[in-house]
Amino acid sequence: METQNSLLAALAGNPILVAAVGIAVLLFVLALVMMASGRRAAAYAQDEAARRAAEADARLAEVLRLQSEMQGRMAAMGEALSSRQSELNRAVSQRLDGMSHRLGATITEQTKSTHDNLRALQERLAVIDAAQNNIQTLAKDVVGLQAILSNKQTRGAFGQGRMEAIVADALPQGAYGFQTMLSNGTRPDCTISMPNGAPPLVIDAKFPLEAWNVFREATDPDLRRNAGQQFRRDLEVHIKDIAEKYLIHGETQETAFLFVPSESIFAEIHEHFEGVVQKAQRARIVIVSPSLLMLSIQVIQAVLKDQRMREQAHLIQGEVALLMDDLGRLDDRTRKLQSHFLAAQKDVEQILTSSDKLNRRGAKIGALELEAPAPHNNGIENHKPQPSHGVESRTGLLKLRVVDED
Repeated sequence: METQNSLLAALAGNPILVAAVGIAVLLFVLALVMMASGRRAAAYAQDEAARRAAEADARLAEVLRLQSEMQGRMAAMGEALSSRQSELNRAVSQRLDGMSHRLGATITEQTKSTHDNLRALQERLAVIDAAQNNIQTLAKDVVGLQAILSNKQTRGAFGQGRMEAIVADALPQGAYGFQTMLSNGTRPDCTISMPNGAPPLVIDAKFPLEAWNVFREATDPDLRRNAGQQFRRDLEVHIKDIAEKYLIHGETQETAFLFVPSESIFAEIHEHFEGVVQKAQRARIVIVSPSLLMLSIQVIQAVLKDQRMREQAHLIQGEVALLMDDLGRLDDRTRKLQSHFLAAQKDVEQILTSSDKLNRRGAKIGALELEAPAPHNNGIENHKPQPSHGVESRTGLLKLRVVDED
């Protein structure tokens, strides 16, 4: 007690010491408070750690549970996926097999169709090759024809040859003549004999083709007009020459033919040179194309045939008379044969009647139904004999037996 009092007296006499002691006490209190706070914080931290550990354990258990559930679901999903995959594989295999089959069939059909098309194409190519060969041959012939037509003499020979071919194909031998000399010393290209002693018809095949080629090939209007005038003059001169040389009164027909070896030239002449055609008609010169010449020759052929038939009319009448005589004899012989057939038919009918009677009597005998014979036409009557009692009994037994068998 004294010590405390002495300490308080000492502290009261020294304010600095009092302050230092206060500070020390304060620090001590603060240290105690901090220690208490640290303990509470440690306890709280331990509780929090325990709580967190418990939560972690709970979460771990939940995670483990979820993991197990996930594993089960994954297993079920794997099984489902495996079954689905097997079904998918099977479906894909079936689809692939069907597609492969269809694809194979399609490829087979396509291959067959391709082969058929190739074969048809080869056939068409063969036809085209043959046509090309024909075209090449025709081109050579055209070149040769152009070479022929470029020469005046060969061109005239070509027209004359075509005219001679038409005449020789349509008329018989002896009904025409080529280069036959007339009374004035000229030789027309062809003369055709006419019926009934009429004078022959003259045909000329020398057509002025030079001026025509110039007219056809001209592109300038002036050149074409000049070429047309030149062709008109040449054609008129040729028509005049034919009229003066070949139209001889009493020796040839009053009309002659000027043969044009082309249908196109014939058509263009009538289209562009109508005046020349009319002058030719007035001069009794007919310009004919191959088709018109053939038609005219066919008409002449028909007239010649009619003349030959008229000349042979008396022979035909004699043959018809002989044919009628043969027909009369055939009619008489046919009627005689018909009478023989009628007689034979009556005999056959009588034979058939007798045969029918025999068949009926045979049927009656087979059935044991004997009757009295009918009287004949000669008047003799056949009486049925009266059988005895024994015969009747036997006949009755036979009838009964026949009935039983039936």
